[in-house]
Amino acid sequence: MAAEFDLVVIGSGPGGYVAAIRASQLGQKVAIVERENLGGICLNWGCIPTKALLKSGEKFESLSHLKEYGLSASGASFDFDAIIQRSRGVAATMNKGIGFLMKKNKIEVIEGSATLEKGPNGASGAPKVVVALKAGGTRAIEAKTVMLAVGARARALPQIGLEADGDKIWAYRDALAPKKLPKTFVVIGSGAIGIEFASFYRALGAEVTVVEAVDRIMPVEDEEVSKAAQKSFEKRGIKFKVGAKVTKVTKSAKGVSVAVEIGGKAETLEAEVCISAVGITANTDGIGLEALGVELDRGHIKTDSHCQTNVKGLYAIGDCAGAPWLAHKASHEGIHAAEHIAGYKTPNVHSPIAGCTYAQPQVASVGVTEQAARAENREVKIGRFPFRVNGKAVAAGEVDGFVKVLFDAKTGALIGAHMIGHEVTEMIQGYVTAITMEATEEDIHGIVYPHPTMSEAMHEAALDAYGRMLHL
Repeated sequence: MAAEFDLVVIGSGPGGYVAAIRASQLGQKVAIVERENLGGICLNWGCIPTKALLKSGEKFESLSHLKEYGLSASGASFDFDAIIQRSRGVAATMNKGIGFLMKKNKIEVIEGSATLEKGPNGASGAPKVVVALKAGGTRAIEAKTVMLAVGARARALPQIGLEADGDKIWAYRDALAPKKLPKTFVVIGSGAIGIEFASFYRALGAEVTVVEAVDRIMPVEDEEVSKAAQKSFEKRGIKFKVGAKVTKVTKSAKGVSVAVEIGGKAETLEAEVCISAVGITANTDGIGLEALGVELDRGHIKTDSHCQTNVKGLYAIGDCAGAPWLAHKASHEGIHAAEHIAGYKTPNVHSPIAGCTYAQPQVASVGVTEQAARAENREVKIGRFPFRVNGKAVAAGEVDGFVKVLFDAKTGALIGAHMIGHEVTEMIQGYVTAITMEATEEDIHGIVYPHPTMSEAMHEAALDAYGRMLHL
């Protein structure tokens, strides 16, 4: 029996749906299986709705600074339910957009939960996909190739009582659509998810304490940026407990108690709600991987440079295939894998993956940190430039933060960039492009940056690394 599809993609997140579209563009007959909502976690319960919430928080918080702009207003308030509904509406709009793209590209959407079984050709062919349909019954699908884009879910730590219940202990879904606004929070974890929720709820006036096990917040970022971020967040009223080991989370009628150890001393934090942001767990259990002999690494699927697993005809992309757990990484992998499956000659370009945190202020980075470079004994040239002397930043009243860049001292290659400040998540792509194109300091020095823009700080930082800074 001939295969029903050239490719079946399991999961319609930012990796899965993009892979399906690209495969269809290349002439493949494609189906996508989704158990919940088109767009996956990112579009429905992650990247997009959180940005909608953060924008509401940013707008409201800005009202307290109107006097700085020669403006005034009275009676500022917010409707929490309306804020949440706007966020959910944004997600719903994007969800409909994905549905349109599936129809436009003639991709069959199959609603249900998929598991994998050995295909009719055994080890020489792709696995068979068996879908428990939402509408009832099952559907067995044979395809030439199967791609797993099943994503991940919030990590739980039941051994210490850190398990989301939607009431006193929240995971990201609960924090995105709560029934009421608590007055006090403890956020466990200071990665992007924890910091973004801390930033949003603080903007609405809640008391927020962030707990981090490492001795500084946002530990994946450059140390200078971490320190500057903590200082800025503390200025907004967010409290931090760093180097803090959470030993027990206990629920009560009033809220939650979080027991921590800091420097050998015990302390208890009280709040109405605890937000758990301690990482993710890949959705690789219960879909038949063990029976197929798929190789895993701590729950994540092992793949090669083309996103192929060790099982013939089976690919894996995105969060289920390991770090970094970022939507744009999943999309990039999905496109590459789809092109590889179709026999399309993909350019051998491996772009670095930028990280972005959309708090106030924003944080963005790409490439190596100064600490990583020193640990590798790399000789580097480092440049910095603060926004407080950038014309556009001063005019806009957005002077917090700076740009930091690292160049290889021997070759002049740009190897890292770290930024904190207003809308730096929009600016970081300039450095991503530069690193991808193997730009040197001469290339960046020679670029003409439009004036006045905050991006001029990117130029000045590169100049500073070679003693050529002009405006400070």
